[in-house]
Amino acid sequence: MGATVEGKVSSSILRRSAMAWVAAMVLLSARAQEPAARLSALAVEPDWTKLEQYQGTIEREEFTRLLDTVYAPGGTWKDAIHIEDDGAHVLTTGTNRWVLRFADGGKAKDPPRYWKPLDTLPIASRPLTGVTIALDPGHLGAEWAKLEERWFQIGAGTTPVAEGDMTLLTARLLAEKLECKGADVEFVRNNTEPLTKLRPEDLRDAARAQLKRQGMAFIRDKYDGPADMLRMNSVQWTSELLFYRTAEIQERARLVNEELKPDLVLCLHYNAEAWGDPKNPQLVNKNHMHVMVNGSYSAAELALDDVRYGMLVKLLSQCYNEELPVAEHVAGTLAEATGLPPYQYVTGNATRVGSNPYVWARNLLANRLYQCPVVYIEPYVMNSPEVWARVQAGNYEGRRLVAGKVRESIYREYASAVAEGVAAAAKDLRK
Repeated sequence: MGATVEGKVSSSILRRSAMAWVAAMVLLSARAQEPAARLSALAVEPDWTKLEQYQGTIEREEFTRLLDTVYAPGGTWKDAIHIEDDGAHVLTTGTNRWVLRFADGGKAKDPPRYWKPLDTLPIASRPLTGVTIALDPGHLGAEWAKLEERWFQIGAGTTPVAEGDMTLLTARLLAEKLECKGADVEFVRNNTEPLTKLRPEDLRDAARAQLKRQGMAFIRDKYDGPADMLRMNSVQWTSELLFYRTAEIQERARLVNEELKPDLVLCLHYNAEAWGDPKNPQLVNKNHMHVMVNGSYSAAELALDDVRYGMLVKLLSQCYNEELPVAEHVAGTLAEATGLPPYQYVTGNATRVGSNPYVWARNLLANRLYQCPVVYIEPYVMNSPEVWARVQAGNYEGRRLVAGKVRESIYREYASAVAEGVAAAAKDLRK
């Protein structure tokens, strides 16, 4: 009797083990058949279920208008998004689709977001009272600027042009002016060091994989400095690029979206034309400025799952309604203060938006990943003779004769104009 029971128990255990094995094999087979996500460098697969919170928050006409005029002009969205009777069918992973249900006429719900639109704030004695603004000084400073190739010097004993140091100084001056107008100011970066813990050596495998995806037939391990014309073929250069242009911005985005949660981010940059070898830089007789909002996604960009997801978050949370008026006001005050002409894109990666000739839409990693309104500011050409002279003059108080004109320091001029532009936008939008 005991032997019979034991035999039945053993047989039952074997059957359960076999069934578990079969179930595991079925699961593995199903997973093997799941389409792989198509992702940009270092990106993680998006959680498409988070878009459910935007159901019923936008009307069909507005959704289509924003795609056609701001986010994907020229129909670049049409391979990834199909507008049907029941809503917008959005490509997710592989051939899967998520459906956005549009709001009925006049019945759109407010979209969820961590930021406050300016037009929901009451009029205050100071225009930026109750507004949290995060300042994002572009690039990195000190020795990191050389790695980024945003550094050059002309002659011994002169002040180097280092964009990351210049944007940080500008941000600190701007913070004081915004606070005087009532804003609560946060810094995305407030020193010369990177936020990401990753370093180029941590990204070598990712760099090699990216070069292979790009179809590079000849991949080098290292390159011979900024003047090396073939540096883009090297694992070293690509890993450095992934460090400061991708991993760093991703960590800044995490800080913005999860901790700071501002109402507006101002990304501060200085522009430049190609200057060649930093040891023998070329100055150019060009000086211009422009201001950017998020948009102008290409079909190739929208073929990537994380990029497509990021665009939809920006569109559905209605960042553009805030970005455009702030960008236009900032562009206006900067143009008046600097006298610079508008930059003209001749490539297809940017689209003119609004009525101000200085304002463009462009898909940049920061203004896509930061899930709040972002105004991206690019005045001055750092390697123009005029800006070079102004950098040498430093951050002086008052006004001086520099490069043939009496004016404020370049840093104070920049900060004052941006503060005035943001304040003017708030005055117009607040009820």
